Amino acid sequence: MNNELTLPWILEGYRLFAHEGPKALKIEVMAKKMGKSKSSFYYHFIDMELFIQALLDYHLSRAEIIGERERQCKNVDPELFKLLIEIKEDLLFSRQLRINRRIVAYKECFEKVNEIIGDAIVIIWSEAIGLNYNSNVAKLILGLTMENFYLQITPETLSYEWLRGYLEDVKTMITEFQDAEKKKNH
Repeated sequence: MNNELTLPWILEGYRLFAHEGPKALKIEVMAKKMGKSKSSFYYHFIDMELFIQALLDYHLSRAEIIGERERQCKNVDPELFKLLIEIKEDLLFSRQLRINRRIVAYKECFEKVNEIIGDAIVIIWSEAIGLNYNSNVAKLILGLTMENFYLQITPETLSYEWLRGYLEDVKTMITEFQDAEKKKNH
């Protein structure tokens, strides 16, 4: 469905959803911003439900591309961080899916995207947090970290400095947990 006629609608809807959530998806607002008629929307998508499905499909296709780019990263800091800043809007879209996951289609899309992303970065993530010897634990921590990450990011805070601080907090938590386990076992 993504062609030169529908893509402007999808890109505008994607931006609105990413920054303001699903309630921002108003046909009249999008049409006005794009200088198009509302009837153009209905011609391409019939209704909002089909439009939202097109947005979710677009997000999944973006996740596949991003996953490939993440696999090419040699490290979390700075390579992955630079990529995350570049794809800020995609992250904010996922954040909205996470916030609104009571809607089944959003939850399913969020979970698929996280699986794609998690699989792409688990190796460099394991190394970054010092758990390359235990990939199962690293993957569990990645899942928890991603959940928390989406709750914390905003357009204003998603920066290189914030990402570095976030990674340091995760590493500190792991170190403190490991230290507590060592004390308990001795």
